[in-house]
Amino acid sequence: MKLVAGLGNVGREYENTRHNIGFMCLDRIAASFHVEFDKKKFNGSYAELLYNNEKIILVKPEKYMNLSGEVIAAFLRFYKISPCDLFVISDDLDMPTGKIKLKYKGSSGGHNGLKNIENHLGTKEYKRLKIGISNNKKEDTKDYVLGKFREDEKKILEETLSLIPEIFMDYLNLSFDSVMSKYNKK
Repeated sequence: MKLVAGLGNVGREYENTRHNIGFMCLDRIAASFHVEFDKKKFNGSYAELLYNNEKIILVKPEKYMNLSGEVIAAFLRFYKISPCDLFVISDDLDMPTGKIKLKYKGSSGGHNGLKNIENHLGTKEYKRLKIGISNNKKEDTKDYVLGKFREDEKKILEETLSLIPEIFMDYLNLSFDSVMSKYNKK
């Protein structure tokens, strides 16, 4: 069994904001499998799918971003899923918009959602997909991540989002090293 969590903020005012890239990615994955986030548990909405006789749970934590770890840890405990079978999708301020990076482990990079996950799991060793949202040093970070993508960013973002179902299928079918080699381009 695997748990795939996309990080974001709940509410219409946060739709299509930079910090909600994790939710956007999960929506693409769910659509490709024709499933919906129609279940709720542990302050998260989730969808279930079956692939090669393995249950995969897609989770959108519905607490504030900096409390995402509480929701994810509750799902892992309930379903007895190891952190090595956790895959988290989040935004990254330190990469250009649309750039992707897959990692086995690492620091939170200052991302409050990832920090909270690490605190609740007691480990930094879980798979992750980071998607660049760039950074605007002239703007307050909170305002920037909660802001909408500019028109020029939307085209780049659409290219990245269109790749997400393919990345997910490769995650399910290949070794993680192979997936990283395929998508982590310099």
